Amino acid sequence: MPRILVIDDQADVRAMICIVLRINQFEMVEAASATAALKAFENSKFDLAIVDIFLQGTNGFDLIAMMRERVPNLPIVAISGMTMLDLVSQSPELANVVCLQKPFRPNELMAAIEAARRFNSMTVASQASVTA
Repeated sequence: MPRILVIDDQADVRAMICIVLRINQFEMVEAASATAALKAFENSKFDLAIVDIFLQGTNGFDLIAMMRERVPNLPIVAISGMTMLDLVSQSPELANVVCLQKPFRPNELMAAIEAARRFNSMTVASQASVTA
């Protein structure tokens, strides 16, 4: 069962995401802050992360960069209620991040997760062919 780290400082958003993930047979760990997310990330292996860009006291972009330092090909879905998601494409350390604007529907969340997983598998395959 794939494990997903869900990082959002709004409990209701985390709860909605987790309901959708549970229905779709994912295991999830919730984090309400970047600090809690990094602690969970250090203690467990995750197949994907869903990261809110505007966390209280922390920039989600920085959190994504820190997670990618440890696991370079980690599939990530960045979520935000603002249009700041356009900045993701301008930052090289945030390459291959799938963006999803709040509010979103369950089917949009699942499509973003699948896109992030597909994007990651294509990246890993192209890196393997370069090193071969």
